[in-house]
Amino acid sequence: MTTAEQALADDKMRAEIAKMFGEISKMAAETAKLNAETAKIARERFWIPFTIFAGVLVAVLTILPKLFGL
Repeated sequence: MTTAEQALADDKMRAEIAKMFGEISKMAAETAKLNAETAKIARERFWIPFTIFAGVLVAVLTILPKLFGL
């Protein structure tokens, strides 16, 4: 292999490595985004039972006085 051919092969290899680093960076960014969305869903999921309980409690406290004439 001549020096020119070796240089060309090296350049192609460097370009491919640079492309792979770009793909790795893109995947890391997507992973960070998914982790942020997962954390957001987990935070929201915490409040769902509390909200349902509060709604049921308000409904019961609204209905009981009307049932018992208080």
